[in-house]
Amino acid sequence: MNPINYDSHRIYPSKVVCVGRNYAEHIAELNNETPDKPVIFLKPNSAISGEIMTDQIDQIHFEGEISFLIFNGEISAVGFGLDLTKREIQSQLKSKGLPWERAKAFDKSAVFSEFVPITKGLADLRMELERNGKLVQHGGVNQMLNAPIDLFNEVASFMSWEDGDILMTGTPKGVGIVKKNDVFIGRLYNAEQLLITQKWRV
Repeated sequence: MNPINYDSHRIYPSKVVCVGRNYAEHIAELNNETPDKPVIFLKPNSAISGEIMTDQIDQIHFEGEISFLIFNGEISAVGFGLDLTKREIQSQLKSKGLPWERAKAFDKSAVFSEFVPITKGLADLRMELERNGKLVQHGGVNQMLNAPIDLFNEVASFMSWEDGDILMTGTPKGVGIVKKNDVFIGRLYNAEQLLITQKWRV
């Protein structure tokens, strides 16, 4: 089992619950339709990693996301996540109406910073992602089509949350290709308070 780090402890999530198409500008960026309900898919524990990897065959795209850790039946902590995606494969699968697992749930496709306890509300959480010194993504809860608590409740309506599970809440516009030796820096804020800074080198 692959762990994440939370409050000086190693936690082993049973699953990562992901949300697609939760920012209007990202929906437009990929020429997708706006869904009536949240688009939900899963990544297994084997997808969890602390490193960003490239692929020898398929191009991988980065998608920065505000991510939450679930404990005692509620959202308890927050971290910076990267949903790595094999975009060409995803497009092929979507065109045929097939599931996305080959493009989304492969090994090391869910990369996380440490998680920190939530001490304030969620409304002012926002993220920034730099790639090689350039700001490529930024967005926050106030731009989401579905707020984190609504996503949590939607998932709970048909699937059980286990302690240590992770909720990824979707990505804002600015996704792109991961290249060898890229340096990514993810930052997570609550209003103006910096909660997390995480650096990854591919």
